[in-house]
Amino acid sequence: MSLRLGDTVPNFTQQSTHGEIDFYSWAGDSWVVLFSHPADYTPVCTTELGTVAKLKPEFDKRGVKVIALSVDDVESHVGWTKDIEETQNTTLNYPILADADRKVSQLYDMLDQTNINKEGLPLTVRSVFIIDPNKKLRLTLTYPASTGRNFDELLRVIDSLQLTDNYSVATPADWKDGDDVVIAPSLKDPEVLKQKFPKGYKEVKPYLRLTPQPNK
Repeated sequence: MSLRLGDTVPNFTQQSTHGEIDFYSWAGDSWVVLFSHPADYTPVCTTELGTVAKLKPEFDKRGVKVIALSVDDVESHVGWTKDIEETQNTTLNYPILADADRKVSQLYDMLDQTNINKEGLPLTVRSVFIIDPNKKLRLTLTYPASTGRNFDELLRVIDSLQLTDNYSVATPADWKDGDDVVIAPSLKDPEVLKQKFPKGYKEVKPYLRLTPQPNK
Protein backbone atom coordinates (compact mmCIF):
# COMPACT_ATOMS: atom_id res chain seq x y z
CA MET A 1 0.00 0.00 0.00
CA SER A 2 1.06 3.58 -0.55
CA LEU A 3 0.68 5.72 2.56
CA ARG A 4 -0.17 9.39 2.26
CA LEU A 5 -0.16 12.14 4.84
CA GLY A 6 -3.31 11.91 6.91
CA ASP A 7 -3.77 8.17 6.33
CA THR A 8 -4.23 5.85 9.29
CA VAL A 9 -1.09 3.75 9.43
CA PRO A 10 -1.55 -0.03 9.50
CA ASN A 11 -1.12 -2.06 12.66
CA PHE A 12 1.24 -5.03 12.84
CA THR A 13 2.65 -7.55 15.29
CA GLN A 14 6.36 -8.22 14.95
CA GLN A 15 9.31 -9.44 16.98
CA SER A 16 11.84 -6.89 18.24
CA THR A 17 14.80 -6.49 20.56
CA HIS A 18 12.18 -5.72 23.27
CA GLY A 19 10.07 -8.81 22.56
CA GLU A 20 6.93 -9.12 20.47
CA ILE A 21 5.35 -5.75 19.68
CA ASP A 22 1.75 -5.07 18.70
CA PHE A 23 2.31 -1.66 17.20
CA TYR A 24 -0.98 0.01 18.15
CA SER A 25 -0.78 -1.28 21.73
CA TRP A 26 2.87 -0.31 22.05
CA ALA A 27 2.24 3.19 20.67
CA GLY A 28 -0.75 3.80 22.93
CA ASP A 29 -1.67 7.48 22.89
CA SER A 30 1.87 8.66 22.14
CA TRP A 31 3.37 10.19 19.05
CA VAL A 32 5.74 7.77 17.29
CA VAL A 33 8.83 8.07 15.12
CA LEU A 34 9.43 4.89 13.11
CA PHE A 35 12.67 4.86 11.11
CA SER A 36 13.90 2.03 8.93
CA HIS A 37 17.23 0.54 7.86
CA PRO A 38 18.15 -1.73 4.93
CA ALA A 39 20.34 -4.07 6.98
CA ASP A 40 22.23 -4.53 10.23
CA TYR A 41 25.89 -3.59 10.57
CA THR A 42 25.65 -0.68 8.15
CA PRO A 43 27.87 2.31 9.02
CA VAL A 44 25.53 5.29 8.58
CA CYS A 45 22.66 3.51 10.34
CA THR A 46 24.96 2.63 13.25
CA THR A 47 25.56 6.33 13.87
CA GLU A 48 21.84 7.10 13.51
CA LEU A 49 20.73 4.53 16.06
CA GLY A 50 23.28 5.87 18.53
CA THR A 51 22.17 9.47 17.93
CA VAL A 52 18.52 8.61 18.59
CA ALA A 53 19.48 6.83 21.83
CA LYS A 54 21.23 9.99 23.01
CA LEU A 55 18.25 12.15 21.98
CA LYS A 56 15.63 9.90 23.57
CA PRO A 57 15.10 12.26 26.54
CA GLU A 58 14.13 14.97 24.03
CA PHE A 59 11.62 12.64 22.37
CA ASP A 60 10.30 11.63 25.81
CA LYS A 61 9.71 15.29 26.74
CA ARG A 62 7.46 15.61 23.70
CA GLY A 63 5.51 12.42 24.41
CA VAL A 64 7.13 10.63 21.46
CA LYS A 65 8.12 6.97 21.31
CA VAL A 66 10.89 5.93 18.91
CA ILE A 67 11.22 2.58 17.18
CA ALA A 68 13.65 1.41 14.52
CA LEU A 69 13.32 -1.35 11.94
CA SER A 70 15.85 -3.44 10.07
CA VAL A 71 15.29 -6.43 7.81
CA ASP A 72 17.51 -8.79 9.80
CA ASP A 73 16.36 -11.02 12.67
CA VAL A 74 16.44 -10.33 16.41
CA GLU A 75 19.65 -12.33 16.97
CA SER A 76 21.43 -10.16 14.42
CA HIS A 77 19.96 -7.02 16.00
CA VAL A 78 21.32 -8.05 19.41
CA GLY A 79 24.82 -8.37 17.98
CA TRP A 80 24.52 -5.06 16.16
CA THR A 81 23.28 -3.39 19.34
CA LYS A 82 26.57 -4.25 21.05
CA ASP A 83 28.47 -2.54 18.22
CA ILE A 84 26.20 0.51 18.36
CA GLU A 85 26.65 0.90 22.10
CA GLU A 86 30.42 0.43 21.88
CA THR A 87 31.09 2.75 18.95
CA GLN A 88 28.51 5.45 19.77
CA ASN A 89 29.15 5.47 23.53
CA THR A 90 25.50 5.07 24.48
CA THR A 91 22.89 2.54 25.55
CA LEU A 92 20.24 1.55 23.02
CA ASN A 93 17.08 2.43 24.92
CA TYR A 94 14.33 1.70 22.39
CA PRO A 95 13.33 -1.32 20.27
CA ILE A 96 14.54 -2.41 16.85
CA LEU A 97 11.90 -4.34 14.92
CA ALA A 98 12.98 -7.51 13.16
CA ASP A 99 11.55 -7.53 9.65
CA ALA A 100 13.20 -10.51 7.98
CA ASP A 101 9.87 -11.42 6.35
CA ARG A 102 9.45 -7.83 5.05
CA LYS A 103 5.96 -7.68 6.55
CA VAL A 104 6.25 -4.18 8.00
CA SER A 105 8.31 -2.91 5.08
CA GLN A 106 5.57 -4.03 2.72
CA LEU A 107 2.78 -2.53 4.85
CA TYR A 108 4.56 0.82 4.93
CA ASP A 109 5.70 0.75 1.29
CA MET A 110 9.40 0.71 2.11
CA LEU A 111 10.67 -2.01 -0.24
CA ASP A 112 13.31 -1.13 -2.82
CA GLN A 113 12.64 -3.57 -5.65
CA THR A 114 15.82 -2.42 -7.44
CA ASN A 115 18.06 -3.44 -4.53
CA ILE A 116 18.01 -7.19 -3.88
CA ASN A 117 20.05 -8.96 -1.20
CA LYS A 118 21.89 -12.28 -1.55
CA GLU A 119 18.73 -14.19 -0.53
CA GLY A 120 16.85 -12.60 -3.44
CA LEU A 121 14.77 -10.31 -1.20
CA PRO A 122 14.37 -6.55 -1.70
CA LEU A 123 16.01 -4.26 0.84
CA THR A 124 14.12 -1.70 2.87
CA VAL A 125 14.66 1.98 2.04
CA ARG A 126 15.73 4.41 4.77
CA SER A 127 12.40 6.04 5.59
CA VAL A 128 11.11 8.03 8.55
CA PHE A 129 7.47 8.15 9.64
CA ILE A 130 6.04 10.56 12.21
CA ILE A 131 2.72 9.22 13.48
CA ASP A 132 0.34 11.07 15.79
CA PRO A 133 -1.65 9.65 18.74
CA ASN A 134 -4.61 8.97 16.41
CA LYS A 135 -2.32 6.72 14.32
CA LYS A 136 -2.37 9.25 11.47
CA LEU A 137 0.72 9.70 9.30
CA ARG A 138 1.95 13.27 9.71
CA LEU A 139 5.34 13.18 7.95
CA THR A 140 7.33 10.81 5.81
CA LEU A 141 10.88 11.21 4.49
CA THR A 142 13.11 8.83 2.55
CA TYR A 143 16.86 9.33 2.61
CA PRO A 144 19.60 8.05 0.29
CA ALA A 145 21.94 5.45 1.74
CA SER A 146 24.88 7.88 1.79
CA THR A 147 23.18 10.60 3.88
CA GLY A 148 22.63 10.32 7.61
CA ARG A 149 19.29 11.54 8.90
CA ASN A 150 18.96 14.81 10.84
CA PHE A 151 17.10 13.93 14.03
CA ASP A 152 17.23 17.48 15.36
CA GLU A 153 15.10 18.38 12.34
CA LEU A 154 12.62 15.65 13.25
CA LEU A 155 12.32 17.10 16.75
CA ARG A 156 11.72 20.53 15.18
CA VAL A 157 8.95 19.09 12.99
CA ILE A 158 7.34 17.43 15.99
CA ASP A 159 7.43 20.74 17.87
CA SER A 160 5.69 22.38 14.89
CA LEU A 161 3.07 19.64 14.52
CA GLN A 162 2.20 19.65 18.21
CA LEU A 163 1.99 23.44 18.30
CA THR A 164 -0.11 23.82 15.16
CA ASP A 165 -2.47 21.04 16.23
CA ASN A 166 -3.42 23.12 19.27
CA TYR A 167 -3.35 26.68 17.93
CA SER A 168 -4.53 28.38 14.73
CA VAL A 169 -1.01 28.98 13.48
CA ALA A 170 1.63 27.66 11.10
CA THR A 171 5.41 27.78 11.43
CA PRO A 172 7.52 29.72 8.90
CA ALA A 173 10.77 28.69 7.25
CA ASP A 174 13.58 27.74 9.63
CA TRP A 175 11.24 28.15 12.63
CA LYS A 176 12.47 26.88 15.98
CA ASP A 177 10.58 26.49 19.24
CA GLY A 178 10.13 29.98 20.71
CA ASP A 179 10.21 31.88 17.40
CA ASP A 180 7.29 33.90 16.03
CA VAL A 181 4.63 31.95 14.13
CA VAL A 182 2.19 32.69 11.31
CA ILE A 183 -1.51 33.24 11.95
CA ALA A 184 -3.77 31.02 9.85
CA PRO A 185 -5.13 33.04 6.87
CA SER A 186 -8.65 31.78 7.60
CA LEU A 187 -8.80 33.92 10.75
CA LYS A 188 -9.99 37.41 9.80
CA ASP A 189 -12.38 38.62 12.51
CA PRO A 190 -10.57 41.28 14.62
CA GLU A 191 -12.30 40.18 17.82
CA VAL A 192 -11.35 36.55 17.26
CA LEU A 193 -7.77 37.57 16.52
CA LYS A 194 -7.64 39.63 19.72
CA GLN A 195 -8.99 36.71 21.73
CA LYS A 196 -6.70 34.08 20.23
CA PHE A 197 -3.57 36.23 20.11
CA PRO A 198 -3.55 38.53 23.14
CA LYS A 199 0.16 39.29 22.61
CA GLY A 200 -0.79 41.02 19.34
CA TYR A 201 0.57 40.45 15.87
CA LYS A 202 2.46 42.14 13.06
CA GLU A 203 0.78 42.34 9.65
CA VAL A 204 3.51 42.08 7.02
CA LYS A 205 0.86 41.48 4.35
CA PRO A 206 -2.86 40.76 4.82
CA TYR A 207 -2.08 37.06 4.32
CA LEU A 208 1.20 37.11 6.31
CA ARG A 209 0.71 37.96 9.97
CA LEU A 210 3.34 37.13 12.58
CA THR A 211 2.62 36.61 16.28
CA PRO A 212 4.65 35.40 19.26
CA GLN A 213 4.39 31.65 19.84
CA PRO A 214 1.08 31.27 21.74
CA ASN A 215 2.25 28.72 24.30
CA LYS A 216 5.37 30.60 25.39
